[in-house]
Amino acid sequence: KDGLAICPGFTTTHVIPFVDGEPVYKGCCRTNIGGYHITDYLKQLLSLKYPHHMARFTWEKVEDLKMEHCYIAADYALEAQLFQKGGKEAEDKTRCWQLPWVPLPTEEPPSEEEIARKAAIRERQGQRLREMAEAKRSSRINELENQLHGLEFLLQQLGQVQEEDIPSFLSETGYASRQEIELTLTKVTQSLRKAKGEPKPEQAENEEKADSCTSDKYPLINVPDNMLTPDQLKEKKRQIFLKTTTEGRQRAKQKRVEEELEQERKTQQDEERRLENPQLYLEQMHTKYKELYEKIELRKRLKTNGGHTNGSNSGGVGRGERLNAAQRERMRLLTTAAFDRGKGEDTFGAKDEDWQLYKLMGKDNDDDDDGADEDEAELARVSSRLQDIDPTFVPKLEPTASQPTITEVPHVRPLTKEDFQIVLGVERFRCPEILFHPNLAGIDQVGLDEMTGVSIRRLPSKDKALENRLTSSVFMTGGCSLFPGINERLEAGIRMLRPCGSPIKVARALDPVLDAWRGASLYAANSRFHQQTFSRADYYEKGEDWLRRYQVQYTL
Repeated sequence: KDGLAICPGFTTTHVIPFVDGEPVYKGCCRTNIGGYHITDYLKQLLSLKYPHHMARFTWEKVEDLKMEHCYIAADYALEAQLFQKGGKEAEDKTRCWQLPWVPLPTEEPPSEEEIARKAAIRERQGQRLREMAEAKRSSRINELENQLHGLEFLLQQLGQVQEEDIPSFLSETGYASRQEIELTLTKVTQSLRKAKGEPKPEQAENEEKADSCTSDKYPLINVPDNMLTPDQLKEKKRQIFLKTTTEGRQRAKQKRVEEELEQERKTQQDEERRLENPQLYLEQMHTKYKELYEKIELRKRLKTNGGHTNGSNSGGVGRGERLNAAQRERMRLLTTAAFDRGKGEDTFGAKDEDWQLYKLMGKDNDDDDDGADEDEAELARVSSRLQDIDPTFVPKLEPTASQPTITEVPHVRPLTKEDFQIVLGVERFRCPEILFHPNLAGIDQVGLDEMTGVSIRRLPSKDKALENRLTSSVFMTGGCSLFPGINERLEAGIRMLRPCGSPIKVARALDPVLDAWRGASLYAANSRFHQQTFSRADYYEKGEDWLRRYQVQYTL
């Protein structure tokens, strides 16, 4: 008939002393801590520990983890030290929750058969392209030959036409003069030789023909100015401009042709080397590609960060550090000229040496930029070549002038099975520990063991025998009493508060979760239930003092 009823529920925890089978309300004690706070605390710890899996930590799932894995430590400090040190015992007490995880498909390297098949496909495609190029070349040669025969026949007819009939004859052909026909004939002949792959004529012959064509097309260039009229002088200036423009275009065209021939020669040499030793050639191309890429990257970093290549000063580099040697020299010359100019009378330009300053400043000494263009062109060629001969080659992003600099993204390792595991270590006993130390969750109240001492001290009579009877019959109910180790921990806590030798016994209900429901159902099934209860209207009408004096009589 005498004992303590302890009920750690969902949101609150109650301790009610019973004397002679009746509750002593003055000795009751309550704290605002319960299973809700344990679940919420566990949810917070797991969300902080695994922020990438916060969506997995639903309230229901965390509740299941709490009831399945949490326990009450006999000594919280020793248990925490055990997990801090690690070892076999701590590993045995650790639980792991494996989340759904599907391994990423692994990309296997292509087999020798696959590589051979792709090589055969490329060979067939190359053969088809060569056949198309040969057909196009033959068609081009036939077209040029027909055009050449037509121009030669036109010149023969023009030689048979009388002098006064030449303008009318030329108007029908679409040419302005005989020189224009001969110039077109020369161009068609050169194009035909190039299409056939025949060697070019000697340089002297080309120069002689060019001079003759120039003298015929621009007759006023070599005539002195004092022998020309004002209109002829204007025409001479126009002819000089046209000649200069034409020669510039021809030089640019000749340069492009030479670059194409040089590119074809390099490609042919590379193909010969590849046929001699394919494996060695492939290794050399990969090495060359890596060296060129690193060289361009280094030049880019030097241009951006000056002399600091370790990347530590990437944000605070001044303009002086970003300038290369040629730009710094030009800045020095400009500064010196401005300083000297302010000393006195401005005599700059009186001497011939002064004009040398403009040449020095205008001279393009940026050899690094020219080298960068050459390296980038070579890198593009090597990359294209590697794509043709190596199916597994993946080119990197080459830094170009038209393409903005892209910050290299740090390498992220692929997710593994361990990344989808929720490990429960100290959380297993740290969360339910708030029943005995609510301050861990920020609640400034006493724990379960101290609540028993407070409840005994609140009893009206200070009878030692009654206190011993109460502590020898401690009854626990409620959902939180299901934690393993709670009986032993509560018994040890009460023993710390009671005198030495006091009888202490803690018992747990057979069904702590549904005991309260079963008791309420029996009480509601009693025939005198309606007589022993009151309504909300009674409470509102009679007030709280009446409720405190209300005595409920019930029979189980």
